[in-house]
Amino acid sequence: MSIDFFSDYTMTIDGRAATAPAGFPAYNPATEDVIAEAPDATRAQLDAAVDAAARAFPAWSARPIAERQALVARIGDLIEAHAEAFMRLLTLEQGKARKGAEWEIGGSVVWCREIARQSLPVHVVEDTAERRVETRRVPLGVIGGITPWNFPVLLAIWKIAPALVAGNTMVLKPSPYTPLCTLKLGELLRDVLPPGVLNIVSGGNDLGAWLTTHPSVRKISFTGSTATGRKIMASASGNLKRITLELGGNDPAIVLPDVDVKQTAEKLFWAAFQNSAQFCVAAKRLYIHEDIYDELATALVDYARTVKVGDGARQGIDLGPIQNRMQFEKLRDLLADAKANGQRFLIGGEIGDGPGFFVPVTIVDNPPEDSRVVVEEAFGPVLPLLKFNDLDDVVARANATEYGLAASVWGRDIETARQVAERIEAGTVWINEIHSFSPHVAFGGHKQSGIGIENALEGLAEYTNAQTLVVNGAA
Repeated sequence: MSIDFFSDYTMTIDGRAATAPAGFPAYNPATEDVIAEAPDATRAQLDAAVDAAARAFPAWSARPIAERQALVARIGDLIEAHAEAFMRLLTLEQGKARKGAEWEIGGSVVWCREIARQSLPVHVVEDTAERRVETRRVPLGVIGGITPWNFPVLLAIWKIAPALVAGNTMVLKPSPYTPLCTLKLGELLRDVLPPGVLNIVSGGNDLGAWLTTHPSVRKISFTGSTATGRKIMASASGNLKRITLELGGNDPAIVLPDVDVKQTAEKLFWAAFQNSAQFCVAAKRLYIHEDIYDELATALVDYARTVKVGDGARQGIDLGPIQNRMQFEKLRDLLADAKANGQRFLIGGEIGDGPGFFVPVTIVDNPPEDSRVVVEEAFGPVLPLLKFNDLDDVVARANATEYGLAASVWGRDIETARQVAERIEAGTVWINEIHSFSPHVAFGGHKQSGIGIENALEGLAEYTNAQTLVVNGAA
């Protein structure tokens, strides 16, 4: 199928293209130029999308799972076949550099193929000549998916693939900051999926509110900020919608004194700054043992000087801009606060003039634990380095946050590193690596970093209800 990825952006409702009476601009964050107009769905169009998904649900859920799996795998094939166009458009609307785009689009292909291999077994509790008791998993119905602007394609697939394999239908709303790749994905799949199985609508906050309160939507799967997640949880209570919320984080990384500093510095840099730190599981607070603090701080700064920040479409660029003005201004304010409070920048800290939402790689030298640069989730390339000398103290400091998404521990003594990791209040804790994900590994947050699981069989089960059948054959 041949489609133009760089013009004519339409929604997909009931298997057909849909425009809207009004639109909204999509910007290139590297230039601040308007690159396209996306349709702004009306309430009637959202209702039509939900109605289409509800009509498609009986036939789709009754379809043999092998056929649903094959079609989800086919989504991956089509993304792969159009990978170059997806990567170019992703960089254009999101800003990320080529390597980041390759990681996201390649990961989307893998997720489709691997989730398509998953199924939930029937759990047989009792099976005798007289009686059989079993629990099976049944689909929920219409799923409302809401995706963020940092990984718009991959995180859409994290929702689409398990929802469809489990037998649900979906209405998906991308972030208004990055709607274009998702709209083109919908266009690409119109001739692949039955009408109504996957509907993609674009718009702003009103559209999200309509989706989360719609009485025919059985579940909301949302990735985004904790503040928005709280609102969605309240909205979903109206008809007791199921929810999966993957929310914010303020992830600590703890560096023990026995690490190889030079080797670890590069890994820690990317742990913090991948995707210009627009990453829910970026290392956002770097606790370094005082014995190696100065050496590691110097190594991080030296490595940072080799990293090129700029327009992700240009060859040789490592990190792109902040995706949108709202986040850019938050970071500007955060840096101004750090400067006003006399905090020392080892590198960066000054935002230049000119077009584009560019924030330099910024490393802050041992600020107070209660400073904004430590307490807040920056969601941008601003990293505080913090000294420690006692394991009990650093664990307490690492846990002193409302968040609990992920963390990492770095050290050669694996037993000590593991003991530290097991005390961290987070859904994922990596030891001597970071940002390794798999369709077969459960991912979810503790505390106010979320509710529910994505990926693995636990994530697939999130798109189902348990149904127990008790069969008495003695009657």
